[in-house]
Amino acid sequence: MSTDGGFGKRLETETEAYLDRIDDCVRLLPTALEAYAVDGSCQETADRIAELESECDDRVRGLTGSITNAGPDDIGLLNTRINFNESALIDFYNTLDVVANHTERIVQEVIMMRPPADADPFRDMREMADRIVEMTAALTDVVTDFVHGLARSDAERTLTAGIERIRGLESECDELRNEAIATAFAAADIEQPLVYRELAILLDELANTIEDLTDRIVVIASKEPGIVTEADPDVDDR
Repeated sequence: MSTDGGFGKRLETETEAYLDRIDDCVRLLPTALEAYAVDGSCQETADRIAELESECDDRVRGLTGSITNAGPDDIGLLNTRINFNESALIDFYNTLDVVANHTERIVQEVIMMRPPADADPFRDMREMADRIVEMTAALTDVVTDFVHGLARSDAERTLTAGIERIRGLESECDELRNEAIATAFAAADIEQPLVYRELAILLDELANTIEDLTDRIVVIASKEPGIVTEADPDVDDR
């Protein structure tokens, strides 16, 4: 399509479909850990996660390809937000794909390492997975509004609440990671604390990736006055 609105709408639609698949993938992370805790097997869920991760790979290639191959006639001369941020957007989408990739890796590592699921560190890991699902849901809303703001030259969007929500959940993941590792090494009945340490760090890296995506949004939006990502320190909200 050759209009500003046409390309922007297509980018929004493809991004929303991509975000749905990422959300579906991450939502299976607690499901996999629960299945493992119940009967020591989560292969069926792992297989579904792998399918979704492959679909995410296909979708991100399509998205980045659309941005890379689009010229002024496709994007529209008025849509300078996409033109000026093309390289940063491609990096952003590629980092977004890491969320699905890392989710798949975590479940694969659990299957290979086979940590006892009745230990306190594993319960902390399951709580981390729940927080990551919440982070991903918030990220979906933030990215949807962010892309809408970029794709439409006259759009205005405020992303502050969603970004703050993600940052708060990431801090909770940090606390749960520290608790899982400390408990693993303090409890005398845990024979392989390094396994829990490795898995807790992997979960934390996933949470960090989601927070990193909000940081990238803030950087891009800093050049776009219609997209607000940080609260105004001069405004008293009491």
